[in-house]
Amino acid sequence: MKQVVINTDLSTTTVEVPIPKPGPHEVLIKVVVAGSNPKDWKYPIWTNGPVPGGDDVGGIVEAVGEGVYEFNKGDRVVGYRYYQYPTGGHAEYTVSLDFVTSKIPDHVSFEEAATVPLAAFTSVVGLYRVLGLPQPWTPTTKRIPLVVYGAASAVGAYAIKLARLSNIHPIIGVVGRGKDFAETLIDRSKGDDLVDYRGGNSAVVEGIKAALAKNGFESTDHVFDAISEHGSLLDSAAVLSKGGRVTGVLPLEMEPRAAELSKDVDWVLTRVSDVFETEWLEGTEERKQGVATAGKDLGFIFSRWLIKGLAEGWFKGHPYEVVEGGLNGVGGAIKNLKEGKASAIKYVFRVEDTEW
Repeated sequence: MKQVVINTDLSTTTVEVPIPKPGPHEVLIKVVVAGSNPKDWKYPIWTNGPVPGGDDVGGIVEAVGEGVYEFNKGDRVVGYRYYQYPTGGHAEYTVSLDFVTSKIPDHVSFEEAATVPLAAFTSVVGLYRVLGLPQPWTPTTKRIPLVVYGAASAVGAYAIKLARLSNIHPIIGVVGRGKDFAETLIDRSKGDDLVDYRGGNSAVVEGIKAALAKNGFESTDHVFDAISEHGSLLDSAAVLSKGGRVTGVLPLEMEPRAAELSKDVDWVLTRVSDVFETEWLEGTEERKQGVATAGKDLGFIFSRWLIKGLAEGWFKGHPYEVVEGGLNGVGGAIKNLKEGKASAIKYVFRVEDTEW
């Protein structure tokens, strides 16, 4: 089969590789639509490429491995590729673990479904595993202020959607060019607000504090920093209460201003890879106490529940743009992501449009 790999300079190369064989608890998917994420341009640079891209895929089940009981050949599914697999989603076929694969009904498009996995899972891990906020099936009845930095990004937008399903308000989103889109996500009648980051870091801090004050709060216990660049972690820390927590999506060592962060700030990395964990990490209290459930259970539950939301209409995917030329357009699309040219959209690629 053919697969697109991404080089360090973000050009792409088409290579011929064997069609993967699904192992235990794996689903082989014939890819119809592949998604994209900032990881697709960052990872080749971090690892000195080339690497297979594409973690989010919508397609048709071709085969299943041992222990798979939910899926059969011909099923329409959306899957999330394990990041260490040698075959990416930017290919004719790829493999997804069954617990992060979901059936999608006929009226839900592959394109919309392919905007969900990585970004939504990141929001799930950040909100519920790291920040410890109430999950949607046990919604809060108390007011809990939440700051979401990068409200129009896919991760930020899904964080707001999920927070609202958990009845968390007021939500204060930090946003730039995507402000009109972010406005559609919040509920101002419940105190939600937006702050424009284009006024600079000091204005962001002042704006968040003003929005909190309007709702009777001096600070917040919960900040989800879906950007984790350009000083966003310092803005987040400036509005955090004593005992509160900030979670970010990039390691601190990747932010030049991280050295300015006070050691008193509880900052924790959100790792989307948590949804693949079969047991708690060594040293965690959960591991010490022998807790049986782990990250993959979070992935299992939310992968199905979010697609249920798409099917029933109470959850929406992220706005998307179908890239001309299918997978031939991967290089140009991820360069746009790197250069900040994409605002409030995800790029998706139809494999059938590719000229191999």
